[in-house]
Amino acid sequence: MDSKQTGEKSLPTKRKSQDLKPRNAPVQGRSKKRSKEIIDATSELLERVGFDDLNTVLIAKEVGISVGSLYHYFPNKHAILYAMGLRWLEEIDKVLSAVAELPVEEMVLEELVDQMLAMNLKVYKKQKAVLTLVQAMFSVPELRELDDQHDELVISRMAEIFKRMGINRHVKERERLGRLYLETSHSVFLVVVHQSGERAKRTLADLKLMLCTLLRQHLENCQAES
Repeated sequence: MDSKQTGEKSLPTKRKSQDLKPRNAPVQGRSKKRSKEIIDATSELLERVGFDDLNTVLIAKEVGISVGSLYHYFPNKHAILYAMGLRWLEEIDKVLSAVAELPVEEMVLEELVDQMLAMNLKVYKKQKAVLTLVQAMFSVPELRELDDQHDELVISRMAEIFKRMGINRHVKERERLGRLYLETSHSVFLVVVHQSGERAKRTLADLKLMLCTLLRQHLENCQAES
């Protein structure tokens, strides 16, 4: 939809991240609640209308406030999506921290991979319109740094997990495996959230098989060299 129709100003190709932050930091309870309502409403709309048709007029109407009131909290729709993406990254971070608390060194490979996948998938299922959000984080210049943060977060955490598993390689090699783990699981999760029943179970089983095969090979190679 054209920016003239939505009432939003066109954004330049590059935008500093501070321009996407809330106009007023929500420090009071009422302000935090309103900011959360705006982000939640945007999630609902993103799922219903998609990224291209999403605009601040629709968001304000969904929340039940004026566009002027909406701009008091966020300067544009990209700022709201940025906040939504940050909230999703916080959930990813929590899951990775929970994975790090598992007794990795003592777990059978299949059990560890199964638990990691199950814990991560919950975050994807919880986020409404996760595929659209992820696509926006990757393709919209204003949101691209969130995609980079997501990749760096997962890759660095998985590199540490692989070390604890017994893959005693240089950190750069473990990060390479971390990226492979990320790209494989991330793309499959985005498929599984739109599947159900046996179809979803088979897709997850195939993902688990691929990852276990990959990691087992590296574990066996490290054991043979030690």
